[in-house]
Amino acid sequence: MSQTDTFNTAEKKTNKVLALYQRTRRYPFGQKIFSIIVSRMAPYFGTIKPLITELRLNRCACLIKKRHAVHNHIKTVHVIAICNGLEMAMGVMAEASIPKHLRWIPKGMSLDYTAKAGSDILCVAEVTPEQWIPGDMLVPVTAYDTQGVIVVKGHIKLWISEKPQQ
Repeated sequence: MSQTDTFNTAEKKTNKVLALYQRTRRYPFGQKIFSIIVSRMAPYFGTIKPLITELRLNRCACLIKKRHAVHNHIKTVHVIAICNGLEMAMGVMAEASIPKHLRWIPKGMSLDYTAKAGSDILCVAEVTPEQWIPGDMLVPVTAYDTQGVIVVKGHIKLWISEKPQQ
């Protein structure tokens, strides 16, 4: 087997995060189980009781249920809870999608609050495969209410770098 064949075989293997999602989805409440596992790895995400509803290469969607614990003073979903959901969607998407020779770390977040969040909220992070190169990467993130209205829109800036040689 040539070095090229070895590289191509390695690239075709499913990422661990994506494989776990695909495996847990086969079970009743599989998406909930996966979401709990992710929330345990990054405990702050558990504060919004997220549900990963979709995960595929370069895209993740995370649902935040409208409930008392995430309300603000006017009984809509607090924007910081939405930011948490957007960051979770971005992080899970990044872990499931980043090429094996790269790593990422968040550098910042820029968001616009465009409408009241008076219902459950779907947080989506999506990139194109071409974006996975070293340097700054802007990940578009959008939060939708149940009517499809955008309530928060913006991007999360990541720093993408090569993993050190081992």
